[in-house]
Amino acid sequence: MAGAARGAAGAEEQAPSSSSEPAPLLQQSRDFLDLFWGIAKPAQEERLAATAALVKRLRERPQEAELQYALRRLIEGLGATREAARPGFSLALSQVLQGVEDISLQSILDQIKEKHNLQKKKLLRSAAFGNFFGVLALFQSGRLLKDHKVLVEAVQLLQSLAQHRNHLQDLPRRTLVDIVSEIPEPVFEEVLFSILQADLAAAFSTPEQLQLLLVGLQKFPSVLQPKRLKKLLGSASVVTRETVPRLVDVLNAAAKSVKKEKVLPPVGLDLVRIALQEGAFELFWGEVVENGLLEEHSGPGSYTAFRLLGSALPLLSLEQLRVVLRGEVMRRYGDHVLSAQLPSRFKFAPEMEKYVSSFLEGCADPEKQLAVLVAFSSLTNQGYPVVPSIWPVVKHLRPEALQRYSSWLKDMFLRPDLSSCLEFSTSRQKKNAAEGEDGHGATTEKSVFRLRKWLIQRLTSIVENPQVTKDEAFVVGIARFCFFHSFFETKKLSRDIPESEHRVSVPLDSETRDATANAFFSLLQTLNFLPLLGEVGKMAPSLPKGKISHGMMADGQLWTQYLACYADHLLSHSKNVQPVKPFTEEEKAAWDRMLQSADHLQQRAKDFRMAEITAFQQLLLLVGIHLFKAPGECVDLLSDLHSCLEKALDKKAKKAAAGAEEPHWVEVMVEILLTLLSQPSRLMRQVSRSVFARICPHLNRRALQLILDVLDPDQEEDGAVVVTEEAGGKRPMAGEDESEDDSTGDDEDDSRDSSGSEDEDADEASDGEVDSGFRQRLMNVLQAGKALDAEAESSDEELDDDAMLALDARLSSLFAEQKLRMQAKKQEKDKMQKEKNLRRDFKIKVLDLVEGFLTKQPENPLVLELMEPLLAVIERSMSCDSTKQEQDFLHKTADIFTNQLCRAKQYCRSVASQAEGLHAMLERLVQRAGRQADSAVALYHFSASLYLLRVLKGNTAEPPVALSLKKRRKVSAPPKAEGSSSCLDLARVTRLYTEALTSFLSKRNSPFTATMFVDLFTRHPLVCQQLIPVVLPFITTGARPYHQAQACLMLLKALQMRELKQSLEGPAWQELIEDSVRQTTESLRMVGKAVNKSLHLKLFKALELLAFLIKTVKEEKLPTSLEAPLAVLQDLRQSDRLGPTGRLSDLTWQALKLLGIQRPKEEKVKVSQTKGEARAPEERGSRKRKKGFLPETKKRNKKRRDKLAAAEGSTETAEGGTETAAAEGTGKKRRKRRRKSKQRQTPSQPGVNGTTRGPPAPHTSQTETLRPQAVVNGAPPSPAPGSAEPGQKLQVGKRKDRLDAALPLVKKAKASSMAGAGGPKARLRRKLRQPGAEDSTE
Repeated sequence: MAGAARGAAGAEEQAPSSSSEPAPLLQQSRDFLDLFWGIAKPAQEERLAATAALVKRLRERPQEAELQYALRRLIEGLGATREAARPGFSLALSQVLQGVEDISLQSILDQIKEKHNLQKKKLLRSAAFGNFFGVLALFQSGRLLKDHKVLVEAVQLLQSLAQHRNHLQDLPRRTLVDIVSEIPEPVFEEVLFSILQADLAAAFSTPEQLQLLLVGLQKFPSVLQPKRLKKLLGSASVVTRETVPRLVDVLNAAAKSVKKEKVLPPVGLDLVRIALQEGAFELFWGEVVENGLLEEHSGPGSYTAFRLLGSALPLLSLEQLRVVLRGEVMRRYGDHVLSAQLPSRFKFAPEMEKYVSSFLEGCADPEKQLAVLVAFSSLTNQGYPVVPSIWPVVKHLRPEALQRYSSWLKDMFLRPDLSSCLEFSTSRQKKNAAEGEDGHGATTEKSVFRLRKWLIQRLTSIVENPQVTKDEAFVVGIARFCFFHSFFETKKLSRDIPESEHRVSVPLDSETRDATANAFFSLLQTLNFLPLLGEVGKMAPSLPKGKISHGMMADGQLWTQYLACYADHLLSHSKNVQPVKPFTEEEKAAWDRMLQSADHLQQRAKDFRMAEITAFQQLLLLVGIHLFKAPGECVDLLSDLHSCLEKALDKKAKKAAAGAEEPHWVEVMVEILLTLLSQPSRLMRQVSRSVFARICPHLNRRALQLILDVLDPDQEEDGAVVVTEEAGGKRPMAGEDESEDDSTGDDEDDSRDSSGSEDEDADEASDGEVDSGFRQRLMNVLQAGKALDAEAESSDEELDDDAMLALDARLSSLFAEQKLRMQAKKQEKDKMQKEKNLRRDFKIKVLDLVEGFLTKQPENPLVLELMEPLLAVIERSMSCDSTKQEQDFLHKTADIFTNQLCRAKQYCRSVASQAEGLHAMLERLVQRAGRQADSAVALYHFSASLYLLRVLKGNTAEPPVALSLKKRRKVSAPPKAEGSSSCLDLARVTRLYTEALTSFLSKRNSPFTATMFVDLFTRHPLVCQQLIPVVLPFITTGARPYHQAQACLMLLKALQMRELKQSLEGPAWQELIEDSVRQTTESLRMVGKAVNKSLHLKLFKALELLAFLIKTVKEEKLPTSLEAPLAVLQDLRQSDRLGPTGRLSDLTWQALKLLGIQRPKEEKVKVSQTKGEARAPEERGSRKRKKGFLPETKKRNKKRRDKLAAAEGSTETAEGGTETAAAEGTGKKRRKRRRKSKQRQTPSQPGVNGTTRGPPAPHTSQTETLRPQAVVNGAPPSPAPGSAEPGQKLQVGKRKDRLDAALPLVKKAKASSMAGAGGPKARLRRKLRQPGAEDSTE
């Protein structure tokens, strides 16, 4: 419709003298007319902008002609065919009516009805939309409620539009509801009630009519009183037992209508409000929702019930909440959650989570919050709740509700009450229960275990959620509860131990305690990094001000220390509680010694080495707490820790011999952590990573070297740390995952499998070569048995039986000994491979420490010490075996080196004292990159050099503006540094990269690539400026065409950099451009024909560079001569050096276009015409046709008529030449006709412009006969209008259509040719009908 409106505007512009227009549209502003196009655009922002501009124009420049034209255009656009245009015009019309109040609404409504007449059936859809959006515009203008007459007509129009549901669906009814909700009560009673009475009486027919009634009841209760309601509906209330079936039907219809939108139908929530208002909510929920919507087990009905549940939560009282949350809707929701776990199923759980979160956020009553959360936590399947254990909605709980909810979780854990849970079963579970597959007792025990597992996870997740507001006492209670029920049990109640006051109704089994222990240690990891809870001002004075550490309580005590003291308190009350696994004497002694060491460290915390004390203390306490889980493993580890602590913290320790100093405490701590990493325990590795994160800021060079020594490939055999494994392949210890370290375990298995296969191959290879010692012993045995003579030849003497038996015994002994020797060798080989795998696994774990250090301390100067060791690891790993474990180690090392080191956003800046060493390292890296055999390894070295270059440069920005000429003259030599804080020796670095660049462009095989130097140019423009003169000569003197192409590429990337141009002054930039043009031109002049890939690449890059240079010269108006490039380009265009490809030709013409030479328009290639197929000039002229119209030759009937006419003409021509031979007999005629029909059926050959032509005709008569068929698709001259009668044309067309419908494609040609031939009488009749046909054919 917008297109029609624009067409109407164009028609009006062409008719300026129209009497109906006050002012011609040609005099209107083009901007004003374009506003209506903007209103119809799909983008909402453009529509709103055009609407605002239109309203502003009509307000500021009021003209009657523009106003009337705008109104007419807007009314026409209301029925536009584009969906985006209709609401745009409706909104614009409403804004105009709101802004210009002089416009009569009655006239607008009359124009809408007149323009969009509903009586016109052909345009019914557009008319319906036009009327609807017109009424919507009147309503949105805000003036409809003031004009009662127009209001009545608008409402009546909406009622009539409601009949066109196929087009408008429920839009008129919904608009009617919106109007009713906005009008005041007197207007509804006096004006609209009589009009809407029929709709109100039919409220139970459709959802929209019911919603209209419900809105009226809520907004006008005094008008729709029970007496009047009873007169309308037959009952004084809406929700009654008599209306339940009709309400169910209406809700089902509403649910199906919003199936695609996936929203709650508006009538549903209004029904809930009316049911609450009438006091019939229980009836509505039980009969309409549970027994109605859920009865059919349909998707829309179930989802509508779920949405009603979520939306009704804020409206219900506490008792109603408990009724609703224990009903069938909740059970159906739980069944849906389990069945929707498949990827292709629709999941309603996220939407329900939004409902619950919104309710908890807006509810101020802790009782209601607790009721809703407990109800959802009690919805279980075989004891396991369907809501996730980590549910973010708990962040909205008020402190009182949160405390009561945690108490409920603890009480349910101690005394599981499955009867209080809302249990449900799926259809499959019901089927299995009916078949008696599961016993009742086993199911109950399993349900209790599943419920307790979920409860303990929910408790710890509340603490781990940082968005939950909690205090220290709350966290302490949960931590104590988890620890107590993980490792202790109650013997006798004690007031000193609150956890012992609650008895466990169902005893905790080993699986439940293991799950609780896992949850506790997960909580312990969170507590180690938990920020300080409560107000900072209330913390203990022992904490340093401004340095509030994580993992501490308000009194300055570590969380781990508090839990260790609590554990010791439990151990001291052996009469009341006892450990599940009591300590042995050795374990108890290790525990006591650990506590004494921790107290000793706490006393020494008054010293200034607070970080040292905290790190050792946390390590001791973490290992000590793990005594309850893995006592055998931790006892030895604690013993080692104590000995290390005594050496590290003893200030009066004597210095070692030879003047060696005692190691720093960080070094001792790193050695301990490496020892922990060598253990096969996942828990110990977590402890190591946790403690290492704390000591990262205090790491020194020696401590870092200890880590690097582990990664050093040269120290594979004599590692300082012994890697251990579990003896006998026993299962992982309790508390660890069943797959202790999935990635590591899989890697070890894969590597062992691969190594095993390699060993087998090696054994098979070794079997081919007999051991020389075994061969000698075998010969000695045979010679002793006289089976061989002294010269190792077979003896002719036969051995007796005794000799043979003795020989057999010696041989069997020899082979048995050899077998044992081979088995021992294989076992030794397997042992070595196993040790190698363990060492590789240990290195992978140590990489976690390196990654943690780079993440925590990216600005530490020690980061630079990691570069060469990591590069050595990468270089060694890429050259050794390719087992999966080795590949994983390589990938992890390369990822850390690339992402955490070279691409780090922060880097060390205080390196002035190390400038000389860093320059030396930079030289080593670039030189090592040039000596590599693999470009991938060279890329890592080159990236490391770029990182060092960045560090040396510092953080000073390069000057964006070029220096003035005076300042340039003052600077005689290149600056040593880019800024005041830079340590870069530019001359030294330039020499280094010049050698590398020269090596790359002058050697045939080089590990460097152009990408490396492009990266160098991009990241360091100052170095790029120094290297440009090195690149220029190699454009023509490169080792190979490939190197010359790479030189062109690097020069192009450099010249495109803005920083390079800004750093050069005018003459220097001009000189650079001139040199580049000269070198590129000479390179193109030297190019022969691009016959191979390298030459083609060189030509392409050179043309690309030359085009950029010409464009730069033209744009900046540089005095650079371009005659030589023009001559070279012209020579390339005229020669065949560009090859068959079109890319080179396009680049050449692109450069020539910049020089002012336009590319000639290429005419379409015409296929040479064969003899007898030359076209007449008028035929070629006839091919020029109007755009958008089908040519005559493409019309099927026209083509067939031309074929028939041509066939008739050819027949008559042949007939004129054979009249005298007609008496020769019918046999000769039949043979002639058959020969002609066969020639016409010969397969067609390609003709002019893709058309078909017949076979070459040897005779003139045949050529003339077949000529019209050869040019049918070539647009032959159409016959004159008066050459044949109309009736005869229609008859031929009918006959041809029948042939087309009945015959296949091959038979069509035969049928058409036969239609033109016929017998002599038929030809005579046609000749009599067409007196001019014979003349035309001649």
